[in-house]
Amino acid sequence: MSLRRACGGVISAVAITTGVLAATGAPPAAATPSDCPDLYVVAVPGTWETSREEPGQGMLAQVTRGLPGNVRTEFVSYAATAMPWEGEVYGRSKHEGVANARGLVANMAAKCAATKIALLGYSQGADAAGDLAAEIGTGLGVVPPDRVAAVGLLSDPRRSPTDALIGPPVSGRGAGGVRAGGFGWLTPKVRTFCAEGDLYCSLSNEDLAGRVAGFFTQASYPDPLQLGSYMLNVQSILSEALGPGSAAFMPTSDAPPSEQWVRQLQDFLASGVHQSYPRYVVDGNGATATSWLRNWLTDIANE
Repeated sequence: MSLRRACGGVISAVAITTGVLAATGAPPAAATPSDCPDLYVVAVPGTWETSREEPGQGMLAQVTRGLPGNVRTEFVSYAATAMPWEGEVYGRSKHEGVANARGLVANMAAKCAATKIALLGYSQGADAAGDLAAEIGTGLGVVPPDRVAAVGLLSDPRRSPTDALIGPPVSGRGAGGVRAGGFGWLTPKVRTFCAEGDLYCSLSNEDLAGRVAGFFTQASYPDPLQLGSYMLNVQSILSEALGPGSAAFMPTSDAPPSEQWVRQLQDFLASGVHQSYPRYVVDGNGATATSWLRNWLTDIANE
């Protein structure tokens, strides 16, 4: 074939393609798999609500039950334990929850380019889902921030006073300390829920015994991605403990701090406040934390 004929063929092909683009206004869109949902919800249950061997749903089932048909939900199975004698310490268990949720997000994003993603978590699951959201929001995640449409956290042990709280104001912060850098670009899409008296998410700043316990729980299986948060929380605890007039860790007339913390923890567990979110009213319309989240996800799916 002569060079002239070859060039002519290329020019003709370009002209035809240009004509098609001019007529349609854009190149043909890539085909979307028929089984791709509009919204994909990755839900991370709390401590003891699921396991590797027996996947469960727990509290978050009351959020995801009854969502529209264009929504697909997957619950993350992981150790969901907290104590060494259960097989996994809290830090390692949470690390597994983050990794498994990250894998689900990455797989869906690779398969379905147009699907939006939502992250949900309760208790230890909120700890894990929140850490994954922080990864994505600060540009370290497996998907860009614009793929995530919503993040809902019930009783987040790393709640910051600056996080967008739905419901009555509460004091303190999460027992595990706040996330360095927060949620980055995902901040406008994050909603957190915390009932007053829930020590997982509303531990008093002055409760240094509880904050130290929370720190060591978080660091029981160190995560390199959380080193900045560890340092921030240690600095915060030390500034409170060593500040002028601080009585941190000093025994009182009736009991040392360790005994006081045990009593406080026993009272907290007996109160049931940590399990109250299906009944915890968060707005003037009577919506509870779980129903508010379900309504929010429904609105996003219908956009």
